[in-house]
Amino acid sequence: MDTGASVAAMTTPGIPGIDAGSVTPVLIDGELVIGSASTEVRAPYDGTLLGSIPALGAAEVDRAVAAAKKALHDTPLAQWKRAEILDKAALLLAEREEDFARCIAQEAAKPIRTARGEAQRAVSTLQFSAAVARSLAGEVVPLEASAAGEGKLGFILRVPVGVVGAIAPFNFPLNLVAHKLGPAIAAGCPVVLKPASQTPFSSILLARVLVEAGLPTGYLHVVTGGGSTVGNALVDHDDVALITFTGSPEVGWGIRARAPRKRVGLELGNNAPLIIEADGDWRSAAAKVKVAGFSHAGQSCISTQRIFVHRSVADEFVAALTAAVKTIVVGDPLDEATDVSALISTGERDRIAGWIREAAEQGAVIAAGGEIGADGVLRPTLVVDATPEMKVCSQEVFGPVVAVTRYDDFDDALAMANDTRYGLQAGVFTADITKALKAARTLDFGGVLINEVPTWRADQQPYGGLRDSGNTKEGPAWSVREMTDERLIILTG
Repeated sequence: MDTGASVAAMTTPGIPGIDAGSVTPVLIDGELVIGSASTEVRAPYDGTLLGSIPALGAAEVDRAVAAAKKALHDTPLAQWKRAEILDKAALLLAEREEDFARCIAQEAAKPIRTARGEAQRAVSTLQFSAAVARSLAGEVVPLEASAAGEGKLGFILRVPVGVVGAIAPFNFPLNLVAHKLGPAIAAGCPVVLKPASQTPFSSILLARVLVEAGLPTGYLHVVTGGGSTVGNALVDHDDVALITFTGSPEVGWGIRARAPRKRVGLELGNNAPLIIEADGDWRSAAAKVKVAGFSHAGQSCISTQRIFVHRSVADEFVAALTAAVKTIVVGDPLDEATDVSALISTGERDRIAGWIREAAEQGAVIAAGGEIGADGVLRPTLVVDATPEMKVCSQEVFGPVVAVTRYDDFDDALAMANDTRYGLQAGVFTADITKALKAARTLDFGGVLINEVPTWRADQQPYGGLRDSGNTKEGPAWSVREMTDERLIILTG
């Protein structure tokens, strides 16, 4: 079958290519597969049926991995071709940004304006991946630096690591998938992708775009299903060389333990701290936190969660942030006015609401929000005078909650920020370069941002954390390093 033509032609009103009344097929070994069972996908905001996806299992994973391995052996992709495919995919995605944004908004309850930003970022991620594909190179080894190496030429080739198993999260269902697929293609690796069951359609549509862009049969397979079936089968498969996973620490480290002989790249959680010194621009910080703490209902690994503010400016900062939070518009993700919509599930909503109640019972002040509205959406919540042992501080909330703690001494603020099992990104607002440098050297995080919130990220940067935040760096240039092996070549004249 002409997979590219048939896949590209499948478009209907609503979510492009998705018929709510039938099972949406997924691409495995060049064929559109629906399987023998299916799972419904409903909109988190109002429960609307968006469609159904195949509930696949180990047999489909076996088929996908076998086809991926065969493709790598039989039809290796030259670097120029990888770059060409990624550039074309970026152009196609850019042409369909609005369609993808509507898909993200409906399946993830991400407000449409925020969803458009994600679609735009995904275009950039593919473009950066194409640039890496074009520039991927090894290095010369100076063998003649020793007598034994005289007359020999040594150099490094970077070769694909093998089949990549990609397990994607729900919170950025397009761009974080692009961060897995783009670098894998740039590295020359075929991919078997398991999308998040809550948000599978962005992945399915992106796979169609890549096929339309010329990605050969066998280089991308989408297997939908549960973590205990499809996920475990992918992790356990002997012919999968690398697993890239974004999600919770508990699941991520479980995968790492389950696959000790594989490369396993983990991008996990965080409870991102922000320190605001007395000399820092606290007004700017408050304005930024309105977005950084609550965008996509706080469902981001680097959502600003713990704010440590110097006591001398704390009252003014809290007043400004409280006023800002109260202006956040909550509602339908497809409404252009909406800033924050529903969490991914009612179970997550109720868990977070319980943590807020618990903080209030332990002495914190709920300065804004805290309640569930008549529409079932948890309101953006500001918790003031939080203490480190409260769950809203000590754990990752992954919801629309920001906790504020006052401090007197900068060293104490640094220590409180470091008092966590996570270590992804942290931020500091200060006008003092000495303090900024001290923070850069002291804060034990993968990234430290000065005069910026920890939620800021550029898709080309090295992005990753320490401890329970993960063990790898994302960003196309860094991901490609993980997805390739160094092969030493020695020529003797």
